[in-house]
Amino acid sequence: MVRTRRGAWTAAVLAVTVTGSLMSGCTSGGGATDDGRSPSQSPSASGTGTANVAPVLAVKIDNAPDARPQTGLDAADVVYAEQVEGGLSRLMAVFASTLPDAVGPVRSARESDLELLGQFHDPTLAFSGAQHKLLPLIDDAPLDPEPAGKVPDAWYRGTGKAAPHNLYLRPRRLMDSVPGDAALTTGFHFGAAPSGGTPETSRTVRFPSARFTFTWSAERGRWLVAMDGTPTVTTDGKTVAPATVVIQYVKVRTSKYHDFLGNNTPFTESVGSGTAQVLRDGRTFDANWTRPEASDGTRFTTPDGAPMNFAPGQVWVVLAKA
Repeated sequence: MVRTRRGAWTAAVLAVTVTGSLMSGCTSGGGATDDGRSPSQSPSASGTGTANVAPVLAVKIDNAPDARPQTGLDAADVVYAEQVEGGLSRLMAVFASTLPDAVGPVRSARESDLELLGQFHDPTLAFSGAQHKLLPLIDDAPLDPEPAGKVPDAWYRGTGKAAPHNLYLRPRRLMDSVPGDAALTTGFHFGAAPSGGTPETSRTVRFPSARFTFTWSAERGRWLVAMDGTPTVTTDGKTVAPATVVIQYVKVRTSKYHDFLGNNTPFTESVGSGTAQVLRDGRTFDANWTRPEASDGTRFTTPDGAPMNFAPGQVWVVLAKA
């Protein structure tokens, strides 16, 4: 289905916002249930010259301790870390330059994901399910929703972990082809580091009940990821090591949604403006970010207004409360 419904989606968001608190379990749209890598390109903002751009694949990835180690996380071009119920964390991995054989464990979508993904051109969102009152909003969003079971042979249950931490996606059975770097319509710029910066060997970002630590490896020229104090490796033993880490300070507010235990689902606002810190090449750089509309990419700049270049390779964006 061709999705040209940004106006309708905005209206749907407003309609949901004024509803009362919602409390329900997470359901898929018809299947299993559950509760920028771009070294030579600086993608433009979403919606600008994107008519022929292939959609990225975004996958919601479980980040509970029982879900680790994850599969395929090292192959993502961009990884977003966001806060969910109880102050815990969940990941969204965005794939454009390559599609791994498998990704997971896959978990449920949140309202914040819809706003965050607006910066991509008609993205495909793979997720295990969502609260049933959120499903119409997902269906009306400018994206292609792919809940578990919609394409049956693209999904499977692994044997190494207990449910619900064992749902995996075969991306190549969901996507016709590799999207390519041009699909990364986030507004990110890649190139030489700006002057200045502060030497940095390790940085920890804390959520209420989760933490991410990024330690610089001069030997690898990458930031080694640890989550909740444990080094992050994939199921095949690969170390997850982005070239750039962005700590983006955003508003995190309560939403109208709750999980089945009654915990409020936080809404992370990725539209607006604020400050950020960019970690690359063993240094930290102060930055500003701006994203005027949900259909825009996120523009990161230096304090003097110049584009903030990221290092070529995987980018992690940690959406931290301002």
